[in-house]
Amino acid sequence: MKLFLCGDVMTGRGIDQIMPQSCDPTLFEPYMHSALGYVDLAEKKSGTIPRAVPAEYIWGDALEEINRRKPDVRVINLETSITDRGDPEPKGINYRMHPDNIACITTARVDCCTLANNHVLDWGPKGLTDTIDVIKRAGVAGVGVGKDSDAASRPAVIDLTTDKRLLVFAFGCPSSGVSSRWAAGPERGGVNFLPDFGEDSIARIARDIEIWKTPGDTVLLSIHWGPNWGYDVSSELRSFAHRLLENAGVDIIHGHSSHHPKAIEVHAGKPILYGCGDFINDYEGIGGNEEFRPDLTVGYFVEIDDRNHQLMALELLPFRLNKFRLQRATGVETAWLEHALNRECRRFGHHIQGTGSNTLTLSW
Repeated sequence: MKLFLCGDVMTGRGIDQIMPQSCDPTLFEPYMHSALGYVDLAEKKSGTIPRAVPAEYIWGDALEEINRRKPDVRVINLETSITDRGDPEPKGINYRMHPDNIACITTARVDCCTLANNHVLDWGPKGLTDTIDVIKRAGVAGVGVGKDSDAASRPAVIDLTTDKRLLVFAFGCPSSGVSSRWAAGPERGGVNFLPDFGEDSIARIARDIEIWKTPGDTVLLSIHWGPNWGYDVSSELRSFAHRLLENAGVDIIHGHSSHHPKAIEVHAGKPILYGCGDFINDYEGIGGNEEFRPDLTVGYFVEIDDRNHQLMALELLPFRLNKFRLQRATGVETAWLEHALNRECRRFGHHIQGTGSNTLTLSW
C-alpha cells in the first residue's frame, strides 16, 4: 500500500482570493483587514500572481509528481472551512474558501480530507455544516468532524481491495489551538476533540478503532497537535505515540499543525510523522521565523506492507511555495531540508538522505 500524505492545505484567505469565485475578503485580524492583503504581500516578494486561476494552479509541480508515483490513497489535512456564510469565530484569524472552489481539492484526486483542526469552525456552525456538505458532494471522504460526537469520531473507510481497507481516524488537540468549545457532543456538531495524551485518551482511541477494525485493515491516525513553530518532540508526546502503535491498533501516525516539517520516527516498525508541516498556504511574504524555512514544504510517500502493517519505504518530496503555487525544490533547498530533518531524526537513530534527484528518503 502506498499513501500520499501531506500536512496543512490552507486554501482560504489569500489563496481563495485568486480563485474564480472568492468569499468576501473582509478579515477580523489585528494587523490585516482584507484577505487581499496577503495577496499583496506575496506579490511584493515574488511578483504578480494571476487571478481566477484554474483549479490545478496551487498544486503546481506537485500534481505530476504525485500522479507519477501512483499512490493508492491520498490524504491531506484541509485546514480551512468551505463556506461563504456564517459568523466569524472571535479568535483573530479566520480561514474560509468559497464552496465553488472545491475543484482545487478534487483536481488533486484527494481521497480523504482530515478536518479535526483549529480552522474548520472558523465560521461557526453554519460554516461547519457547509464544509461537511461540500466535501461529501464532491465525493471526498471527510473525517474528524460531524453533526454530533458519534459522527465526528467515525473513520473514513477507504476500500483498496475486496478484503483490504484503510481506516482514517482524525483528532484535534488543544496544543494546536483547537478549542474545547469546538468539541462535538451528543447533540452538538464539532470536532473529534482529544483533550490530552493520558491513559483515558489512549483507551478511547483503542475502543474507537476496535469497533471498526477487521482483519486486513490498516489504520491511519491523523492528529492535529502541537504548536506552530519549533522542532521539539516532548517525551509525553513520544510516549503517547508509541503506545498508540503498541496498544491501540494504530499503524501510521500522521501528525500536523507545525508550519514546517518535523522529525519522523519508526517505532515497532511503524511510522510516526510528528509534524508534516504546511503544504499549501498564503504565508508568502510574511516575515519572521525564517530559520524554519516555512517556504519549503514536503509531500510524503509512505509504503506499508498491508499484511503485517510494517513500514517498507518512506520518500520525502520537497517543494517551495512561490506565487501561491508549489514548485519543485532546488538542490540547495533540498539539501537544507536534508540537513534539518537529519538533525531531528538522528535522535531516534534514523537518517534522512538525498537520492540525487532532489528527493529524500528515510533510513531506520
